[in-house]
Amino acid sequence: MDRLKILVVDDESRMRKLVRDFLVKNNYDVLEAGDGEEALEIFYARKDIALVVLDVMMPKMDGWQVCREIRSYSKVPIIMLTARTDERDELQGFQLGVDEYIAKPFSPKILVARIEAILRRTNQTAGEKILSSGGIRLDREAHQVQIDGESIELSYKEFELLTYFMENAGIALSRERILNNVWNYDYFGDARTIDTHVKKLRSKMGKKGELIKTIWGMGYKLDVNGDDGGGK
Repeated sequence: MDRLKILVVDDESRMRKLVRDFLVKNNYDVLEAGDGEEALEIFYARKDIALVVLDVMMPKMDGWQVCREIRSYSKVPIIMLTARTDERDELQGFQLGVDEYIAKPFSPKILVARIEAILRRTNQTAGEKILSSGGIRLDREAHQVQIDGESIELSYKEFELLTYFMENAGIALSRERILNNVWNYDYFGDARTIDTHVKKLRSKMGKKGELIKTIWGMGYKLDVNGDDGGGK
């Protein structure tokens, strides 16, 4: 089986080497780019890139511009790296369709774990291929979601989150449980990451977003039967 290819984009050669070494050790092939323009050249030339690790601050073309270009062409998973921790930057990343947002300095082991989690979920073939409930139809294989027959566009992480909600419809899910199952790693930090994704997912689902209930002090529940579940 061919090894999956990861494109690592960072203007610091030391950072690229650090990430590359850990990825190669975990059986991935790595392509490297030192700026945004080079990244896009490689991305458009290769049709088999499984995931992009993308730095924000770079010469010639920054990570935001690269992300917009890629998203206009592809839904390939994107992990953004940044030395800044401004919440507005994080929200902008998610709005552009970024799947993960990691602040520097970071643990390469955690980065690899997040990459593996995303690739496991986006290449998932186990279980039912079609999930349907409450007017929501989710096709795992085609990576498509329809609301009352109308297609909606979701990022990979939003797709994973909705998949998990649909797999556990009617069950109250704690934030910790959601993080452990959707993100697939032990998450140390506050719950804003999941809350941000839920808010964005609800917005894209229109009125059906109301089916994702907030369970106050706990987490969320997909309620297709109309029970308020103690939240809204």
